[in-house]
Amino acid sequence: MPQPDGEAPDLEETAEQVFAALADPSRRAILAALAAGGPATATDLAARLPITRQAIAKHLALLAEAGLVTAEPGERRRVRYRLRSAPMRVAQQFLAALARDWDGPLGALQDHLDKQKGESA
Repeated sequence: MPQPDGEAPDLEETAEQVFAALADPSRRAILAALAAGGPATATDLAARLPITRQAIAKHLALLAEAGLVTAEPGERRRVRYRLRSAPMRVAQQFLAALARDWDGPLGALQDHLDKQKGESA
């Protein structure tokens, strides 16, 4: 998300917001519905999901705060929400870096265990 003074967003903070937003199954369902059906209003989403419109509106506000959706003014003061992929990519990069940090030590441990297993056979 853009910073007020033009600074780059803190990538770790962005990843944290994305993970917090994705922790709730209702928010994941809303994101999945937007991914499958394109931009939608809270009312549209309530018709597709077993969640009240009021709850969807609250979840959409949190998803917007995390940068995962953007609100677009529509006809007759209806707000449509559209997915934003940039914060999700930041979270993916965070996970990829974490996986790389784990792959080396885990691979070394596996090699060590395999070597010990071979010596005891």
